[in-house]
Amino acid sequence: MAEHELDAAEKTLAGMSAVDIADWRLRTFALYDTVRRIAADSPAEAHSYWRQERDRMFGTHPASALTAEAKAAFGGLKTADYDPIYRFEVPLTKEGAGREISVETGTDGLVRFVRLGTFDLPEMGQLAVWRLIGYGGGIFVPFRDATAGQPGGSYGAGRYLLDTIKGAFHGVRGSGPDAPFILDFNFAYNPSCAYNEAWACPLAGPENRLAVDIPVGELY
Repeated sequence: MAEHELDAAEKTLAGMSAVDIADWRLRTFALYDTVRRIAADSPAEAHSYWRQERDRMFGTHPASALTAEAKAAFGGLKTADYDPIYRFEVPLTKEGAGREISVETGTDGLVRFVRLGTFDLPEMGQLAVWRLIGYGGGIFVPFRDATAGQPGGSYGAGRYLLDTIKGAFHGVRGSGPDAPFILDFNFAYNPSCAYNEAWACPLAGPENRLAVDIPVGELY
């Protein structure tokens, strides 16, 4: 990022109060709590609620990633309709567990992750599952699919499937080490840096890239 661009990014973040950011986090956690409850009976209805609330938050909240200019022209996030074939229940295998990576970011410095294992997705490929090393911890699963950067497709640098430090989590079916995680690509969303360079966003590395199209979730 060029120096003048970084200065502009810092000024954008400086316009948000700590209370604004805390409120955004609380609302996001509450959103996913409601989504999980609705999805127990109807994932499609949960998805409709998720779209509606995210549009409202992005368009009106002071801690939205959208700039003031983008908010003025905002008509809703580009999100595909719900498709149940992209909802899975998948156990976490130990493949690759223990590997550590460090991601250099423009605003948060060096962010470290340790790999927890792998999700094997039927006819789609594999995704590495990471834990953030640092305050807050959390399970993190970014991904990049074949629609990335394509016309009408998804954000070129990839999207997020799970990020529990922000509440983006759809639950585990049952208990125990072999209990499957609920993975629903219909709820995939863009990192904040897709809309504003003021945000530092860890993105999908080689272990989190799928060679197939995932045409659901938030597009770009």
